[in-house]
Order: sequence, then structure tokens, then C-alpha cells
Amino acid sequence: MTTRTGATLLARLGFAARGIVYWIVGWFAIDAALRGGKVGDNQGAIASLADEPFGEVLLGLMAAGLAGYALWRLTEALTDPEARGTSLKGAFRRAGHAISGIAHVILAWTAARLAMHTTSAGGRVGGEESTHDWTAWLLDQPLGRGLVALVACGLIAAAAQQAKKAWDGGFVRDLSAGAPIPAHVCTIGRIGYGARALVFALIAVFFATAAWAANASKVGGMAHALATLQRQSGGQWLLAATGLGFIAFGVYSMVEARWRRITVDLPA
Repeated sequence: MTTRTGATLLARLGFAARGIVYWIVGWFAIDAALRGGKVGDNQGAIASLADEPFGEVLLGLMAAGLAGYALWRLTEALTDPEARGTSLKGAFRRAGHAISGIAHVILAWTAARLAMHTTSAGGRVGGEESTHDWTAWLLDQPLGRGLVALVACGLIAAAAQQAKKAWDGGFVRDLSAGAPIPAHVCTIGRIGYGARALVFALIAVFFATAAWAANASKVGGMAHALATLQRQSGGQWLLAATGLGFIAFGVYSMVEARWRRITVDLPA
């Protein structure tokens, strides 16, 4: 097996790992909607595997898969295999790939540390404290409010991209050609992308508020976004619907793990 082939297989494992993470976060959201209590985020979902049978093995596989997914996204940003070019649209797409890659490096590192018992599971809400910490660090830099506002703009762009995918279903073109795509596969993906668009938009609002107030405590990640939905009028149903959307996204991630066209174009 070549290095390139191995990296591509790891990227496929990464799609499966991402699917499992979204299943768990979605289940946390539905459970919180039905029974009350706290919601979780992607780091909390990974941490919840530590107490399962064969937890170390599961976490090790998650770490490997998420690292492979991160490698694929980072190489997409660096080598531009999809020929996005240097146009503004292409630059935004490649920047999005880079941000996704970095985010999955963090998730892979979280899973690896848990597998090696170098950190504790720490409950469901795993990423909020670190989000506050690095936002506070950004605010302390020259033009810090502008940097946080830039993060908010990036999240708005990401939310718009997810919403576009939910609207037009064009993401199915990334699946392998040669066989018709069942309509229900596209529907499942559209529901999942719609849920992600909503949560990304809320997180963007949190960062915009933090930039305006120059206050890192205003930011929040996925768990804070889901908790915000829970507090709204009819929040129980909003949260449950978003949880179902996340589970749908997890299902579509499994479809991508098997049928998406992936080649990790490693730099020379």
C-alpha cells in the first residue's frame, strides 16, 4: 500500500469518525430536549467514548480517522487539487479547508490524549473553555477585536455555504459517479447541512458579539449554540429537530466514508 493510498483510507475513516461524533452530539441534544439537562459538543462527544467498552480502542480509531480527515483537508488547502485557483471564491474555499483541517487536528489530539489517559473525559461540554481562552488571547493582540470579527465573518461564510448545500443538494456531486444517487440520500444530507448552517450562524453571532463588546465570555461553541436553542420559546422542539439534523449529518458522513471521491494529494 502506498503512502498516498493509506492517507486516503485514513481520510475515509475520518468521515466515519465524524459521523459517529455527530450521532453522539445529536443524541445528547435529543436527550436534553426530552429530559432537560446539558447538551454537548464534538469534543464532549469524543470524551463520552472513554467510558464505553473498548473505549481506548475506539478513541484510538477516532484519533487516527480524524487525523486522516485533517490531513486531507489541509492538503486540499495547500495543493489545491480541485483547482480552485487564486480567485476570491477559491481563496475562501481553501481557507475553509484549512480551518476545517485545524479543527480536526484538535479533535484528533483530544481523542489521542483520552486514549492515552493523559486527560480526563471532563463531561459533555468539552470545547467551551478552550474557545473562551483562545478568543481572549486574540482580543489581547493588536487589532484583537478585528481578528475576532474576522472569525465571525468566516463563520458566517461557513454557515452560508452549509445553507447553500442544504438548499440545492449539490454536495451529492462529490460522491462517486457511475450509479444514481437515491433521493433519500440527498434529503438526509440536506437536513444535516441545514442543522449545521443554523448552529454555525449562531456561533458567528456569538463571535460578532464578543468582538463588539471586546469580551471573550460572550463567545460560545456548538454546546452554547444548542443551549441557546434550548432556552428559546419552543426550544425543546428546536433542540430536538437540530439533534435529528445532526444525526442525519452523521448518516450522510457514513455515506461519504464509503462513496465520496477522495484522493489525498500529498505534497512532494
